[in-house]
Amino acid sequence: MRKMPEILDAQIVAKSRLFTVEQQQLRFANGVERTYERLVSRGQGYGAVMVVALRDARTALLIEEYCGGTGDYQLSLPKGLVEPGEDLLQAANRELMEEAGFGARQLEFITRLSLSPGYMSQSISVVLARDLYEKRLPGDEPEPIRVDSVDLFALSELAARDDFSEGRALAALFLVRELLEQRGELSR
Repeated sequence: MRKMPEILDAQIVAKSRLFTVEQQQLRFANGVERTYERLVSRGQGYGAVMVVALRDARTALLIEEYCGGTGDYQLSLPKGLVEPGEDLLQAANRELMEEAGFGARQLEFITRLSLSPGYMSQSISVVLARDLYEKRLPGDEPEPIRVDSVDLFALSELAARDDFSEGRALAALFLVRELLEQRGELSR
């Protein structure tokens, strides 16, 4: 196992409503020193969830919403923050209801994905949702979200679309497809 770098100094160098930037001075085991900057969580967060909700054995729900980072409308999976007092599965079901208008009777934690470990401390938990039923909760979105879907065997086509670019959503869809195939619950 590699020896972790020694943190010589760490300080917050920028902060906004959503982001905190920490600068760290590190010394590696070989004596090399470097300055790293990273986005750190705000401290009061309880995590985040991304939901692969299956409408049927091979069709996952997608949502379309405006994305400030890319400045356009993008397809993705329902996702959001875990609120105080919720566990991951409760948060996943709530986000599914708020963003897609469906609840799930069956929820399963799949994995945790880091967003960009080179400069972010945040991660997101992927949850599989099945046995869906119609149920809408009010959310914090500024406009109605359009709901779409994708066949789990058409992910390459989805990835080629201009309105789909979120790598973690693509990874979640591929992981769920592979898991269901391994279990014998999904076949081509």
